[in-house]
Amino acid sequence: MKTAWLFPGQGAQKTGMGHDLAKTSEAARRVFEQADRALGFPLSELCFSGPDEDLMLTANTQPAIVATSCAVLAALKERYPNLPNPAFAAGHSLGEYSALVAAGTLSLTDAVQLVRLRGQAMQDAVAPGDGAMLAVIGGDPAAVQALCDAARGAESLSPANFNSPGQIVIAGHKSAVDRALALTKEYGLKGIPLKVSAPFHCSLMAPAAERVKTALMDVTLSELSFPVISNVLAEPNSDAAEVPGLLVRQICGAVQWERTLRVLAAAGVTHALEIGPGKVLAGLVKKTQPDITVLSVSDPESLEQVEAFLA
Repeated sequence: MKTAWLFPGQGAQKTGMGHDLAKTSEAARRVFEQADRALGFPLSELCFSGPDEDLMLTANTQPAIVATSCAVLAALKERYPNLPNPAFAAGHSLGEYSALVAAGTLSLTDAVQLVRLRGQAMQDAVAPGDGAMLAVIGGDPAAVQALCDAARGAESLSPANFNSPGQIVIAGHKSAVDRALALTKEYGLKGIPLKVSAPFHCSLMAPAAERVKTALMDVTLSELSFPVISNVLAEPNSDAAEVPGLLVRQICGAVQWERTLRVLAAAGVTHALEIGPGKVLAGLVKKTQPDITVLSVSDPESLEQVEAFLA
């Protein structure tokens, strides 16, 4: 059996995440304590109790999801000491940081500090109301690119997330996104505006990419225990020296999640653990590679199902 570990990104957050695991798993509790120390404020309380409006702030959401995902993985390893490493790991956007912690190249402390800065930098890159994102349903990449070309004008507009067949998110200036929404019917597509605080994974994020690039210069990376598939290339990477560049490119580059799942399937992966809050990735796997069976692990109940799932 070839397995993969998948880590969720922004949008998976939910008040209460990690709370039950922290009560039942000492390893999970230690992860949250370490994250609190690294950031200098009680991130764990934000995960466990909210309030929602504070958890939803990008600068809080990003370290909260990484900390929760790493706590779930710690609880997994505590419950199953002989848990084998996966053939590959992958994370959706922000989740790539969790995958790199899992692979041992990035420390938890560095990861939560980096994504705290990343979230703030992404929020600061575009003034509130100037950017937007739109989920485009029913089109292939060529159709969505044509829609962006028709609506862009002199502004920024491009595909941002290739999530699954027929589900592509675009991002850019709000006025360009509004024009794209108005054109969707003409192109035989459907548009769903997303409630996001900034237009992620597009050229407007260039200032954020520079800030993260600078921060990464001070981070020490270890060798990877297993390959992590990068978002921007959808290719397995086993070279720690490549990690900073890939993380910087990811901020302005589109998330190649559909291609990532096809790479896993082509490599013979049959089972995957979604490690962290929510079940978003399990849904995307089902739409893209239904032959890969996914178990979403986020609480004590799902933790107990892992042994039978991997048997």
